Amino acid sequence: MAWLVVMFDLPVGTKEERRIATRFRKDLERDGFNRIQYSVYARACPSLAKVETHLRRLRPPQEGEVRALVLTDLQWSAMRVFFGGRAKEPERRPEQLQFFF
Repeated sequence: MAWLVVMFDLPVGTKEERRIATRFRKDLERDGFNRIQYSVYARACPSLAKVETHLRRLRPPQEGEVRALVLTDLQWSAMRVFFGGRAKEPERRPEQLQFFF
């Protein structure tokens, strides 16, 4: 099991830039990514082959910066998360795989 994390910093100064940034976020969500922080999305992948599949689906905009990071399940579970100054558990991997038709 692996986690694919996509982090981005996209320009949003004009209406067109906002439209492009919104489309990029929506594309991530349609591909099964969940927002874990502003401009940081992640999804669990059952194998490295699936990680590669989702990396190929990424369509970064022409402007701005997009980074993708692959973490093992062990690395993900070692993450320290603080919300409102209090510690909380990182997101758990899905119990079962979801199929989309």
